Amino acid sequence: MTWTGPKELKAQLVRLWERGELLRDTVTGQTRFPLRMSLRSPTSADITNRFDEVRQWAAELDATNAVRVEWQERKHRVQGAQKLPTCVWVETIEDALTWLGKRKDWERFSALISATRQTHPVLLPWLEKHPLQALALSEEWSRLLAVVTWLAEHPRPGIYLRQVDLPGIHSKFIETHRGVLTELLDLALPVAAVETSKSGLRQFPARYGFFEKPIRIRFRVLDPSIHVVPGSASPDITLDADSFSRLALDVQRVFITENETNFLAFPQVANAIVIFGAGYGWDALARSHWLKSSAMYYWGDIDTHGFGILDQLRGHFDHVVSFLILNPWPSNCFAGDGMARVV
Repeated sequence: MTWTGPKELKAQLVRLWERGELLRDTVTGQTRFPLRMSLRSPTSADITNRFDEVRQWAAELDATNAVRVEWQERKHRVQGAQKLPTCVWVETIEDALTWLGKRKDWERFSALISATRQTHPVLLPWLEKHPLQALALSEEWSRLLAVVTWLAEHPRPGIYLRQVDLPGIHSKFIETHRGVLTELLDLALPVAAVETSKSGLRQFPARYGFFEKPIRIRFRVLDPSIHVVPGSASPDITLDADSFSRLALDVQRVFITENETNFLAFPQVANAIVIFGAGYGWDALARSHWLKSSAMYYWGDIDTHGFGILDQLRGHFDHVVSFLILNPWPSNCFAGDGMARVV
């Protein structure tokens, strides 16, 4: 059957719900009810050849409680005058919600709108644009609004994210919801409180004036004659990026490897250190300008990520040479002068 029945009518409402249109009306105040539904009706040939099916179709529409059916008398050359559905309406949003089984969701979303209007009406456009996402966040919405309120009252606070102390909000809440908070805060905060040049989840703290966790750089001294830690011939040291940038070690070679076992097993090399790589996080290493006076060698994986990491590293240190990427580590990879074979 190609005619529109109760199932197809409900499917039209489902599509409106899944596109967020019915929820969006709550924000905008648009009134779309009574809503005329799209209706495919039997043709004259259908009435002739499938008369019983046509009668059943009309009876099913008439028995559908959620809709109002308009009828029209049609004169048929075979069957005579027949009253058939010509138009179907869903009268109210309440009828639609009952049919869809979405009344509780509607009430939850309405509560979000009410709370937002009272605290941050500037966020209503976000609710209009993302009604289904907002509904999914309904249990967290009051806490999200509380964070927005706190930052509006304490712009660029100069503390760490987990130092924000708000009732009922755990220490990882802001980190967990950085994506949606970015969109909300950009709407709610004054321009001066947002560092727009900082973008992405990793730069969320810098965007809104929080302290960033210090990035740490781990390295080993490969030359026992270089005394960084008294009494340790090849110390494994971890420093924050700022402290590392101040070292200015007198080394001629710097090796960087992404594999921790390779880092730990790296043999002694004269006038050299080895750094445990941090993937794509080379901005911190770039602060160490003293590295530019040393030969630099990168040992990564032979895949798109490995070459991508190498490319970004060369964006800061254009003299970096890759080595051992194409070969497994041979037992004699280090020559007598401590130089690895480069590929």
